[in-house]
Amino acid sequence: MQGLVIWGRDNSVNVQKVLWCCEEIGVPYQRIDAGATHGVVNTASYRALNPNGLVPTMDEDGFVLWESNAIVRYLAAKYASHRLWPIDPRTRAIADQWMDWQTSTFWPALRPLFIGLIRTAPDLRDVQSLEYARARTANLLQIMDENLRSNSYMAGEDFTPADIALGCCVLRWMELPIERQEFANLRRWFERLVERSGFRKIVMRPLS
Repeated sequence: MQGLVIWGRDNSVNVQKVLWCCEEIGVPYQRIDAGATHGVVNTASYRALNPNGLVPTMDEDGFVLWESNAIVRYLAAKYASHRLWPIDPRTRAIADQWMDWQTSTFWPALRPLFIGLIRTAPDLRDVQSLEYARARTANLLQIMDENLRSNSYMAGEDFTPADIALGCCVLRWMELPIERQEFANLRRWFERLVERSGFRKIVMRPLS
C-alpha cells in the first residue's frame, strides 16, 4: 500500500509544517524531494497533483491535498482529534485564526528578510528592504508575545496546529544573523516547542 506521501524539500517552511505534524501524530509517511534544486514540480505528473507547482503536496492513497495549513488541519483532525486537533469549536477557531494570520500576515513579513539574508548573495542584498522587513516582523512578533502573555500556546493552554504553523516561521527569526529584540513570552513559548521531539527533528536545522 502507498500510505501517506509528502512531496517537498525538507528545508521548506511549508513542508516542515506537514512533516512536523506527521511526527506529532505518529503517522508513518514517505517524503519525496521536490521543489527548488530538486525540480519535479514542473513535470506534468506533479502538476496533475498540484496545478500550482508548489510544495508541499500530500497524497494519501489517492487523496491529494495541497496548501500546507490545509494538510496540517486534515492530518490533525483525522489522526489526533482528541489531542492535536481542538474539539472545542472556539479553540479550533482561534487556532485557525492564527494559522491564517501566519499565512496572510506573518510569513509575508518575515519571508523577504529570510530570503535576503539566507538565499541572497551579500552584494545583491537591499539593506533598506531588509531593515523594513526586520522592523515589520518585530512589530508582528509583539502581537504574538502579547497573546502568549496569558496563554501557554497560541490558541490557549494546549498545543495545536497554530503552534506548528507559527513555530516553523519563528525558528527562522530566532536563527537569522540579526540583532533581535527579546520577547519574553515568545521566548518561553519557543522553548516549549524545542522540548518537542518532532520540532527538533524536523524544524531545528541549519537555515538554507
